[in-house]
Amino acid sequence: MKYFLPDSQDLVDPSFDFQRETRNPERIRHQDDHYAHEVFRGQERVFDGLLVSKAIVEGTGANSQAKYTQNQQRRILREGVKEFFRLKDHPWGPIECMGDCGAFTYVKEDEPPFSVDDVINFYVKCGFDYGFAVDHVIIDYKPQWDADLFGSAVPPNVRARQELTLKLAAEFHSTHKKNKLPFTPIGIAQGWSPSSYAHAFAALQKMGYRYIALGGMVPLKTPEILSCLRAVAEIRLPATKIHLLGVTRFASLPTFESLGVASIDSTSPLRQAFMDDKDNYHTLERTYTAIRVPQVQGNFRLEARIRSGELDYDKTRKAEQLCLRRLEEYDAGGRSLVTVLKALRAYEEIHDPERNRTESARQVLEDSPWKKCTCAVCRHLKHHVILFRGAERNRRRGFHNVAIFYQRLRTLTGQVPAIPEAQEPLPTESATRLSA
Repeated sequence: MKYFLPDSQDLVDPSFDFQRETRNPERIRHQDDHYAHEVFRGQERVFDGLLVSKAIVEGTGANSQAKYTQNQQRRILREGVKEFFRLKDHPWGPIECMGDCGAFTYVKEDEPPFSVDDVINFYVKCGFDYGFAVDHVIIDYKPQWDADLFGSAVPPNVRARQELTLKLAAEFHSTHKKNKLPFTPIGIAQGWSPSSYAHAFAALQKMGYRYIALGGMVPLKTPEILSCLRAVAEIRLPATKIHLLGVTRFASLPTFESLGVASIDSTSPLRQAFMDDKDNYHTLERTYTAIRVPQVQGNFRLEARIRSGELDYDKTRKAEQLCLRRLEEYDAGGRSLVTVLKALRAYEEIHDPERNRTESARQVLEDSPWKKCTCAVCRHLKHHVILFRGAERNRRRGFHNVAIFYQRLRTLTGQVPAIPEAQEPLPTESATRLSA
């Protein structure tokens, strides 16, 4: 089973100094910053490929969610996706790229904002290995609608979305075949129940698709996803592969694979580093809560409380800096755990007085999991990887989570573990500066 990491322009600045909280003023973000595959360049791969959404690159008109500047948009179309992401000649070998429409960005629209020709031109110009057909997400999951033998229980707009998705898929496949395009086409099945997903899947197979994704499944519970996969398995041809869009459900991956799932994509491991309340740092055995040491300068909530007179700037800043010193001393073996926890609790009573995260901090500091991890992030960042503090630390922790997820995936599906000792020497630079 392959894992594709969706792109959302997640990069880290190799010039960032974690002790001084400064960076190179001459740094150019995309030119100088590093993607996950560059951070982990010195070890075995941590994902099989990238998934890049047209909606993320170019936006969707009035409701644009583009994360690319106009210069970046022009460059990815001019140079191609592999050159843009600096994937060529990577030591991992080929890193495949999937092109997607980003249907969840226009889920509230009556129709997709892109034509089939728009999407195909995007895939061809960017040089993708795989391209998803244009689809329209069905957000309702209501198997009870199928109890009506005449189908009248299914709302017309829901049925229309499935019919439109199949119509666009037929046009997409026909254009691909007629023009002998270089990428592999992937049809997308949308449904509201196991039987409706199976209906769409069968229709896509009949069109000629041998790689089919199941879309709209992110909100579904795992038993519901399994019900749909089992319904699809009854009509799936042996040569047809399945992709699950935006779904991992780690414990069920072996079952997914047995039902024909050949690939998945998800940002969950990365996003949990800074969007989850508890499971921020992953290991092979468990997860840990990152230690909150919010920045005083640049934190709009704390700055607002300081401006209002609720907090004293000098006292708040002193408590923050004491936490950072104590954590660094503890990591170096020169400070007791009790002293560190006391400093963390004193600062938490200032920045988040309604919470008490002392126990979760005690657990992660006692275990110090970053000292046991061989990934590039932990070896270079040390205790900074466990601090919930700014994008440079949080995103690197997300990269670590991606590496751990891929290792667990390969182990779970019977493949060789993916994180050996580094193949390149560590830099001589201080651990407070991450140079990879």
